[in-house]
Parts: sequence; structure tokens; C-alpha cells
Amino acid sequence: MKKINEIFYSLQGEGFHVGTPAVFVRFAGCNLKCDFCDTQHEQGRMMSDEEILEEVEKYPCRMVILTGGEPGLWVDNNLVAVLHAAGKYVCIETNGTRVLPEAIDWVTCSPKQGTQLCVQKVDEIKVVYQGQEVEPYLQIPASVYFLQPCSCMNTSEVVDYIKAHPVWRLSLQVHKLIAIP
Repeated sequence: MKKINEIFYSLQGEGFHVGTPAVFVRFAGCNLKCDFCDTQHEQGRMMSDEEILEEVEKYPCRMVILTGGEPGLWVDNNLVAVLHAAGKYVCIETNGTRVLPEAIDWVTCSPKQGTQLCVQKVDEIKVVYQGQEVEPYLQIPASVYFLQPCSCMNTSEVVDYIKAHPVWRLSLQVHKLIAIP
């Protein structure tokens, strides 16, 4: 059983897969308490992997994004296998502090300053930028590195940083900019 905050269908609003239709499975709870967190994720109901799949299959897309809170507290090999058996492309958005099942198709790691990373495979690094040192995150092997303004508040600062450090790419929270859930 896994504690699920909500399951909904929308477009991915940030990062590499921006604009892609996806079913979001938001897990409840997080092991970190970030002051900029914009997600209410503590509440939830316990669901089996089969109940999660039943909800996911109500929507016509292939991409499933496991998010939170911190999905690494709940996601296991069985859930990933159940989703794969249904033909789903499984993505996860994690803070990287928990070991994840190896079979996840796409790992977005949003590391937080001062935390120890435990993830073995990362496809995308996405750092919420608040003026902190971000160059150490380039030591984490990934396909792409994104800086994201904090709740769209410091966009010009992020743009200037990326222009001076072009290994980074800009990730905007498009879902907030155009008001989609």
C-alpha cells in the first residue's frame, strides 16, 4: 500500500518533457522541509498498486509521472513493473535522497542544498535557483541540466546566470504561467 495525495491528468509543466500529456501520481509526504515548496502533499489515502493502475488507466496517455512530496519514500519495483506491464513510460521527480527502482524510464532529480544524494541513475537535474552555488550539481552525470526560477519570482536572475553558464538550460513552470492544473 502506498499513500497517494492525488492522481490527475495534465501536461508536464517543467523540465525536459514540458508540454507532454501525463498522468501525475502524487505521493504523500516528504523527508525534506523546503521553505519554497509549493505543493500541499501531506494528506492522502492508502492505495494498492492495482488501485493506482486502475486510476492511471482512466487517461489516454502513456507517460506516468511519479511525484510528491517525495515519491522515493513509496515507489518500489512492483509498482514500476505494474505500470510497465500496462505499457506506461514511467518518470519520477525526486529530491534524490532515496534509492529508486532501476527500471524507472526517466529520473528527474531536483537536489536540495546540503542533502546526500542516493540515486544511482539521473536523466535530468532540475535545480530551483535561489542564488545558491549550483556548479557542484554538474558533477552528477545527467543528460540535461536545468535551472528553474523559484515560483517564477527570480526569472531574470536565472536567465542571466544561464547566459553566463551556458551548460544550464532554463526550465519554467509553464503550468503556473498558463494556469493549467
